[in-house]
Amino acid sequence: RGYCSRRLRRLRKTLNFKMGNRHKFTGKKVTEEILSDNRYLLLILMDAERAWSYAMQLKQEANTEPRKRFHLLSRLRKAVKHAEELERLCESNRVDAKTKLEAQAYMAYLTGMLRFEHQEWKAAMEAFNKCKTIYEKLANAFTEEQAVLYNQRVEEISPNIRYCAYNIGDQSAINELMQMRLRSGGTEGLLAEKLEALITQTRAKQAATMSEVEWRGRTVPVKIDKVRIFLLGLADNEAAIVQAENEETKERLFESLLSECRDAIQAVREDLKPDQKQREHALENDSGKVSNIQYLHSYLTYIKLSTAIKRNESMAKSLQKALLQQQRSEEDGKRTPRPQDLIRLYDIILQNLVELTQLPGLEEDKNFQKEIGLKTLVYKAYRCFFIAQSYVLVKKWSEALVLYERVLKYAREVQSGAGAYTNSLKELPDVQDLITQVNAEKYSLQAAAILDANDTHETESPSQVKDGKPLSERFETFCLDPSLVSKQVSLVHFPPGFQPIPCKPLFFDLALNHVAFPPLEDKVEQKAKSGLTGYIKGIFGFKS
Repeated sequence: RGYCSRRLRRLRKTLNFKMGNRHKFTGKKVTEEILSDNRYLLLILMDAERAWSYAMQLKQEANTEPRKRFHLLSRLRKAVKHAEELERLCESNRVDAKTKLEAQAYMAYLTGMLRFEHQEWKAAMEAFNKCKTIYEKLANAFTEEQAVLYNQRVEEISPNIRYCAYNIGDQSAINELMQMRLRSGGTEGLLAEKLEALITQTRAKQAATMSEVEWRGRTVPVKIDKVRIFLLGLADNEAAIVQAENEETKERLFESLLSECRDAIQAVREDLKPDQKQREHALENDSGKVSNIQYLHSYLTYIKLSTAIKRNESMAKSLQKALLQQQRSEEDGKRTPRPQDLIRLYDIILQNLVELTQLPGLEEDKNFQKEIGLKTLVYKAYRCFFIAQSYVLVKKWSEALVLYERVLKYAREVQSGAGAYTNSLKELPDVQDLITQVNAEKYSLQAAAILDANDTHETESPSQVKDGKPLSERFETFCLDPSLVSKQVSLVHFPPGFQPIPCKPLFFDLALNHVAFPPLEDKVEQKAKSGLTGYIKGIFGFKS
């Protein structure tokens, strides 16, 4: 919108087509007589684009301020009015056929958007079909480079046409809309929110007939509408993830599924809070059996954790592929993935598996606990494998070899205990492939360790060691030191280092404390008597 306003100002200034002055507005219209320059058509086009962009801005703001929807419709009507003016001007003989067709398609597109917002589905579909037909003819009439732009416009319009067809009464259109959404991982523009609302509305109609769900042999009633809608769309979302064309789309679909699952869990958690006392009473009566609402909460938590595990596993597979192409990436100068990146993903997976074993209502399910235990061993094996790979990179051969043995131990435990759980382990990585890879890595590791030991021995041979000691301190060691024949020969340390010497001794008279001195009282004179009498006698010269 800001760009269109600035462009309009520049065009009016360049063409000297100003609307009056600072003090007075004087309206001017572009007519056929002044179409000597094609930039006059750009004036009308920029007006239409500015009105349309303002409508798109109000579309976003209307989510929180519904009153702005009226302003949005006003701006769209303004854009259609400018588009009609552009189409009328393009009917002049001064305009070529291609521009005329593009102006007609532009007019039909904006008209369709306005009717779409008014929910006039039939008129909107007619306008979109007219726009699509014009763009298809233009794509066939020009070169491949120009046809790409027209075909892109056709792809943008197709979802709107199918949405209008569905609202008119074509029930088959919903399936095509779903496929468009799944192929792109989401939609953009005006159709995005309407399509999401349509899918939610369709599932809500189906949810009215859904009253219960069965999981691990127990049937639980489902009374919360948000949970019903989520469970009905679960299969479609999982199928969309499998059919995703690239990793970015798959990651977006995983995040969308996890977000919906968290919302459903929150709805169940709110129902759990008020019935705390009833649940405790039910636990006493049913001898430890959890309530239906608690079991439903465990089921939704299981779906969330399982989806998180699948997402992290998908990320781990993409990182493993990147590790195989590491050499090519290094040549391209890009950052290469490291085994440490995979270790973090497997840590998160193992943490999710620990949470699965602690779900309320499944503590006594031995089959479930055994199945989770086997899955934990599989992911532990892969985690140890990539820890070993990280040790190989820093040439810690013994640690890597011990970890490879640990990988083989986990893999054999999985193979020995996977008899009755083969179906549940089909989606997990194959441990047999891991065993084959580890055996190959062990041989490579042993060879690399031997070569590294030989290189170290050669590096530390007497003829090449330089430890920095002067010649006077290594007379007993043979060493070829080229510096001995140079001008900076090291013969002795100069100046010499400090050496410790004995300090001057200190004498302590310890016998003094044990000597008994003779009495000297008879040789010491008695002190003169003190007091007032002695003081007076001293004044007058009397002596005692």
